[in-house]
Amino acid sequence: MNDLFAAIKDLCEERGIDENVIIEALEAALVAAYKKNYYKGKNDAPNVLVNIDRETGGAHVYAQKRVVEEVLDEREEISLDDAKKISGEYGIDDVVNIEVTPRDFGRMSAMTAKQVVTQRIREAERGIIYSDRAERSLGVVSGTVMLVQEDKVLVRVEKYDKTDAVLPRREQPDMELYRAGDVMKFYITDIKTDARSTQLILSRTHPGLVKYLFETEVPEIAEGIVEIKGIAREGGSRTKIAVYSNDPDVDAQGACIGPRGMRVQAINDELKTEKIDIIKWSEDPAEFITASLSPAKVLSCSINEQDKTANVVVPEYQLSLAIGKSGQNVRLAAKLTGWKIDITAEA
Repeated sequence: MNDLFAAIKDLCEERGIDENVIIEALEAALVAAYKKNYYKGKNDAPNVLVNIDRETGGAHVYAQKRVVEEVLDEREEISLDDAKKISGEYGIDDVVNIEVTPRDFGRMSAMTAKQVVTQRIREAERGIIYSDRAERSLGVVSGTVMLVQEDKVLVRVEKYDKTDAVLPRREQPDMELYRAGDVMKFYITDIKTDARSTQLILSRTHPGLVKYLFETEVPEIAEGIVEIKGIAREGGSRTKIAVYSNDPDVDAQGACIGPRGMRVQAINDELKTEKIDIIKWSEDPAEFITASLSPAKVLSCSINEQDKTANVVVPEYQLSLAIGKSGQNVRLAAKLTGWKIDITAEA
């Protein structure tokens, strides 16, 4: 048991798991094992607790009995006189722990431990992943492409090196290629668990990935001077991001672009071929809608507040640009602003 206990300590240290999580689970499992093996599951098993010495790794079984004036149930009660023989400090209704550790309990403890430790460590790891994900609301991790398959890409995420990570085909931008050894950023969209394993579901198309990259590259966003008001994205093709500055002396778009375009270029490098339109957010719907149709030039924008529709007029030569290939530009603008947008040419 001592060797096993040392192994548990090392394992918990290596994986960043609280040692007490495993020890407490093991103590509970040993209580059940004791009752099953020494009382054959009958109802005459006493109330017991198992204590594992954190220093030596030794496991001890204690029958718990309540101190009473008159004993009616010997399994659960002990007389005040008998309790005083153990310690003069006991009084009525105190609980006395009487050691009842069997001689061969060490062997049984080791067998039980092997059965529960692996499962509990898995559960503890899942708990770490969930809590970490909650703390990191963006859910972005770095990972290395390990294997490219037809329907998915297998990724090794350093932080969760004992956990499977998968990039499904539906979460891959259409034009993006993957090779074993590529190091990339991924957004965690889901965590699937069962009794045997934990699996991270990753994405390269999620808007949260773009949000994270801007927060990382633009100090003004991290400091709260510039706010991201909205993102509309078609992964691998185009993203529209609306930004606003809380400081009149700071240009939100300029901060995101960076000196000589260095900041937005760094984001482009991570997103490969994806185009990024940085839009100035405005609380005036017409102004915001006009900006959202960038790079097209808008002549006028009239809105209907009641049904949240906007009629936009553009020069005839700008019509196809405003609509975009397969309607992408106006579709993303509508998604970004939350307005239904109808575009007509000036003619």
